[in-house]
Amino acid sequence: MAADRRIVIENCAIATVDGHDTEYASGHVVLAGNRIESVGAGAAPEGLENVARRIDASGHLVTPGLINTHHHFYQWITRGLATDHNLFNWLVALYPTWARIDEPMVRAAAQGSLAMMARGGVTTAMDHHYVFPRGSGDLSGAIIGAARDMGVRFTLARGSMDRSEKDGGLPPDFAVETLDGALAATEETVRQHHDSSFDAMTQVAVAPCSPFSVSTELLRDGAQLARRLGVRLHTHGSETVEEEKFCHELFGMGPTDYFESTGWLGEDVWMAHCVHMNDSDIAAFARSRTGVAHCPSSNARLAAGIARVPDMLAAGVPVGLGVDGTASNESGELHTELRNALLINRLGGHKEAALNARQALRLGTYGGAQVLGRAAETGSLEPGKLADLVLWKLDTLAHASIADPVTALVFGAAAPVTASFVDGRQIVEDGRLLTADEDAIARATRDEARRLARIAAEA
Repeated sequence: MAADRRIVIENCAIATVDGHDTEYASGHVVLAGNRIESVGAGAAPEGLENVARRIDASGHLVTPGLINTHHHFYQWITRGLATDHNLFNWLVALYPTWARIDEPMVRAAAQGSLAMMARGGVTTAMDHHYVFPRGSGDLSGAIIGAARDMGVRFTLARGSMDRSEKDGGLPPDFAVETLDGALAATEETVRQHHDSSFDAMTQVAVAPCSPFSVSTELLRDGAQLARRLGVRLHTHGSETVEEEKFCHELFGMGPTDYFESTGWLGEDVWMAHCVHMNDSDIAAFARSRTGVAHCPSSNARLAAGIARVPDMLAAGVPVGLGVDGTASNESGELHTELRNALLINRLGGHKEAALNARQALRLGTYGGAQVLGRAAETGSLEPGKLADLVLWKLDTLAHASIADPVTALVFGAAAPVTASFVDGRQIVEDGRLLTADEDAIARATRDEARRLARIAAEA
């Protein structure tokens, strides 16, 4: 939409998730081009020019768009497998299949993953892709193209692995890269696709997979590469007790100390999971402003444990929410993670005081923007920020008797998305994508899942 064209949204409850948690029981949001022009109580200002559309949002809550901080899109075509395994056994079971992926499979899986998130209120997505089998095609290009076509804001965390079975790792030998090959391919991906501008739709991070699938050299050199190129860093950390044992046996220290020794703590770093963190680990993350992608459903699915999110937040650690790969969170929806983050954390030591509804919403919006390094641009509804927002319908049977709209959104059933805007462009209407054919994507993902299963079985 042209910069001088406006969309006016009125008569809605609004949760801005700004620094003061400002809310309006009935208010307005005005979009001008790809920016938020105004947010406030009551009707929109009189005399607005070039109004292209007015939306009567009665019965709705408007929030910032949800921001996903950890995912593995390719896993969309291996859902429902190894359903009773812990992390290491799950990886052993699935790596032989994942090692057979190719470009058409990855494109279809990315479309499926993005479609499920977008229709559920995600406006900024990310994908940590780290499996690059030899001869599999342009996987990064396929993923980025799928996000561009879907119309979501996107960060590709270009992953890598160089520790295979012969080196004591889990992936098959032909599914990993060499140290030099991984670094060169990552640098090329950054140079070809990363956009550092305020309203960037595509960004790239440097993302070696995990301590048990990459060498120390790849971690250290990857950190140096990211800082030379001016991009962020992402990896898995402290996900399971087995990982902690692995780090102590191989490196003589726990995961956090190991990461610090390789240059992997800092305000330009975020890590997925961080379930098994002691007080010293949390203090190190807080001191360095290292971010965390909290993935409550995946952590429960793999019996990894309960991350100490309340303690992280109290210490000042930036925390966002992640779907994680859909082989460990088959629903693939981020809005369900608002509820699961709140409920699962109440099973920990803080009990009912662990998280409240507004803290959960903040994790899924502004917290995610912090973790991805985009809090100045998105994550809250404030004038000058990017026009990424969602209209949640809360006047139906599922929510109408809950007086507080934020409580309804977080504690209630998954709320329908009447409209979702990214960069001022509407991408969802009445729960259906406007930018893609959901039925065609479903057919493609089914076909590619069957093809992958057949190839893996023959191998």
